[in-house]
Amino acid sequence: MKSIDQQQAPTSEADVAADRVRIFDTTLRDGEQAPGFSMDRRAKLRMALALEALGVDVLEAGFPQASPDDFGAVAEIAKALRHTTVCGLARCQNGDIDSAARALEAARHSRIHLFISTSPLHREHKLGMSKAQVFDAAIASIERARHLCDEVEFSAEDATRTEPEFLAEIFSAAVAAGATTLNAPDTVGYNTPGEMADFFAYLRRHVQGADKVIFSSHCHDDLGMAVANTLASISAGVRQVECTINGIGERAGNASLEEIVMALKVRAPYFGIDTRIDTRRLYGTSKLLTELTGQPVQRNKAIVGANAFAHESGIHQHGMLKHRGTYEIMRPQDVGIAETTLVLGKHSGRAALRQRLQTLGHTPADAALDEIFARFKVLADRGRELHDEDLHALARGEDPDATGPWRIVQLHSSSHLGSASASVKLAHEHGHEVSEAAIGDGPVDAVLRAIERATGTALELTRFQVDAMSEGGDAHGHAQLRARHASREWRGDGVSTDIVEATALAALSIVNRIERQTPVAIKHPQGVTA
Repeated sequence: MKSIDQQQAPTSEADVAADRVRIFDTTLRDGEQAPGFSMDRRAKLRMALALEALGVDVLEAGFPQASPDDFGAVAEIAKALRHTTVCGLARCQNGDIDSAARALEAARHSRIHLFISTSPLHREHKLGMSKAQVFDAAIASIERARHLCDEVEFSAEDATRTEPEFLAEIFSAAVAAGATTLNAPDTVGYNTPGEMADFFAYLRRHVQGADKVIFSSHCHDDLGMAVANTLASISAGVRQVECTINGIGERAGNASLEEIVMALKVRAPYFGIDTRIDTRRLYGTSKLLTELTGQPVQRNKAIVGANAFAHESGIHQHGMLKHRGTYEIMRPQDVGIAETTLVLGKHSGRAALRQRLQTLGHTPADAALDEIFARFKVLADRGRELHDEDLHALARGEDPDATGPWRIVQLHSSSHLGSASASVKLAHEHGHEVSEAAIGDGPVDAVLRAIERATGTALELTRFQVDAMSEGGDAHGHAQLRARHASREWRGDGVSTDIVEATALAALSIVNRIERQTPVAIKHPQGVTA
């Protein structure tokens, strides 16, 4: 535990006035406690290191008193991080405070984040405490915590539904007791941007010692206004924002870190303030979170969604080919995405098709392009999104939707303790059959290995996703695979009521595309040449 002499000096007025917004990331606390987003200790440490590399100022690593595992995760993260302040959450209770202090002992920069509910609704129905009791508990806790860590942050839970006069009173006392950051959360996502701006303007006028602390905003997305409310708070003088990667969090989630950061960057002339986030790491950090939690980001998610820098409309594509600024207000490279994607679908035009074919090495004459475009439209009107392997086939006069040469005759899989096995029998259009079996980490891994062995085609899986297409016991699963082979990425889809079968169909569709587009004889493990 830190002695009084080791405490960090109180936040200076100059530091408060600095034109920088501090990013307080709570992905591992508020975000991780949401249903479906739990992470084990190893995953939390990976995420914490990525967040430090991203440049977050404060990382809320967890709630140490919640469980031994949470305590252990906070302690490991505190030991590992070099530059980012590591924060532990604590209720205004002695046991919570002491637990947080112990978990943070190894931190180079430590913060205890104290909270207590202040609104009439919470005081009466959640705490059963009076204003005076809440006030006394908060101040006593701040005085205890300030001797045990470098910084103390105090949060008035449900602040936006608390009487303004009482909030100003308890915040004024918190500053006097040693808090260096005051957090006024919109806990249930109730406020509007205009109300948030007025709310923080009021606090900055009425809290005694307001010029000695940093005000913080923590907004939830119940009405879809978390990011807008956060930006309004910044405009009103808030200099710390609490947010999460991909906006994960309780109920509808928290304010999205990547959206806040890029709004400040893209609209810099308007806001006149920045963060220390390395925005080129945003996409990679988002992808890491989806990998660790297994929860994908919706395609239309701002900044990091699959469609954020993708254009299908022919009108938009034509504009993009003329000048990127016609339909993009930021560069994909600024957030860590390699390039803009002109998605080829039913709304795409000839210009985008020609440009993509040229990129792939095909330069058809106008008459040939007319024919390719007509066949392209037929496929696209089926609701398909066409990928590079489809365009290669079209340019060669082939049918991208052709099936074969391989088809599944038999498929069996079984799971064992710690492993799984699968066997497949495949038939080739040239008349022979191949049977193979394999062991894997799970049934999906095993069936992929068996198909690789049976067809003699090595696949480096880069993405695997299964979505339910309907509900009920006979629901169909849609498996989507991406795999690398011969320095190219290939895509495959499969649909079945059985997830393993859907995966096998998706894998086989990739193998079939590779074989149809490979102008050499295919040799199989048994020495049979197709």
